[in-house]
Amino acid sequence: MSRKYFGTDGIRGKVGEYPITPDFVLRLGWAVGRVFSRRGDGQNLILIGKDTRISGYMFESALEAGLINAGVDVGLLGPMPTPAIAYLSQAFRVQAGIVISASHNPYCDNGIKLFTGKGEKLPDDIELEIEAELDKEMVSAESLGKARRINDAQGRYIEYCKSTLPRGLKLNDYHIVLDCSHGATYQVAPNVFQELGAKVDVIHAAPDGLNINENCGSTHPEALREKVLEVGADLGIAFDGDGDRVLFVDSNGELVDGDELLFLIAAARHQLRGCTGAVGTLMSNYGLEIAFKQLGIPFERAGVGDRYVLELMRNKGWMLGGESSGHIICGDVATTGDGVVSALQVVNALHILAEPLAIAKKGMAKLPQKMINVRLAKKVAIGDNDIINKAVAQAEEELADKGRVLLRPSGTEPLIRVMVEGEDIDQVNSLAKRLADVVSSEVGV
Repeated sequence: MSRKYFGTDGIRGKVGEYPITPDFVLRLGWAVGRVFSRRGDGQNLILIGKDTRISGYMFESALEAGLINAGVDVGLLGPMPTPAIAYLSQAFRVQAGIVISASHNPYCDNGIKLFTGKGEKLPDDIELEIEAELDKEMVSAESLGKARRINDAQGRYIEYCKSTLPRGLKLNDYHIVLDCSHGATYQVAPNVFQELGAKVDVIHAAPDGLNINENCGSTHPEALREKVLEVGADLGIAFDGDGDRVLFVDSNGELVDGDELLFLIAAARHQLRGCTGAVGTLMSNYGLEIAFKQLGIPFERAGVGDRYVLELMRNKGWMLGGESSGHIICGDVATTGDGVVSALQVVNALHILAEPLAIAKKGMAKLPQKMINVRLAKKVAIGDNDIINKAVAQAEEELADKGRVLLRPSGTEPLIRVMVEGEDIDQVNSLAKRLADVVSSEVGV
């Protein structure tokens, strides 16, 4: 059964446009409260956290009212990273945790993400149950809930983040620049790294409700590069608006993406105690696959989205997975992608490998990649098109197991993303253009 409101990562859209409206979010709070009250998992309390965008105040109040009307108590956390709500949902043994955030999107967007009391993204059956409840008439519970602010939430999360490093490991030898994207990590991340002993410079940590992700953070690392070079830092670390993604900059100002960070964590663990395997996505660079093969670390690709990465990790019984965007899941210390925790795991990996980031990352050589978007008149299935399939097969034959081809429909737009990776950049560009022309000729606008 298809979902009406929930996407791969909650509900998201432009503020003021349905369903990202106060009245819908009020009903959503009521529906969530009803569903989790029936399930009776954990104490009768649901946590609400948010990032720093200005519409968070409005939606926090709407959710609070809906949950209270459903007879559920509410714990208000204030601005906190998305993974903090996942962790605190476990720590407080509550029914669920709700995050008001649109992640790396601009301030004019917002959304709702939900976690179970185990700190995990909602399974399909609970999302469908919530959607079914949304279609019912909203009525007040016999006993209304109450709300309270949880004042020690930030401190609890900071201590948790620090605890994911080996006991006694200090960061005194590191000079680090943190880019907090004017988002949810603006207080937490500096405290974590400073308390671990690092010398820390912080940029983009003055949220005003409108500047979240604006030319900063993991989607715009240019200012971080400049600051790292300006102050001569060892590392630069950039988070996105809700703190579940992270990218690095090395001492030379070069960007280190999620594929490279996943490689470093896996390589260090493999050296220390062995790594059973790691999960990437269809978009992970082919160089990551090659690097893991050279180390003897099993590697599998999931669909794009942390939901699918985590699902495949569980199926395989593996502890590591991630995306090129910097959404990395370290399953032995976190239930979801956590930018701060992942950053600490990378720093720990550098400690184990005994190399600076600029050297350690060379264990993985990224292959040239070219992607071309082909616009369609409407969404169509291309898997049965013989001409396209023949063109793909020919391109794969020319790459001769030294690259790969991927044709992937966009999940939100009528587009086919044509991607080619290989060792020779000229060949990659040529094959990508040729395939895009074939796709355009067959099914394009």
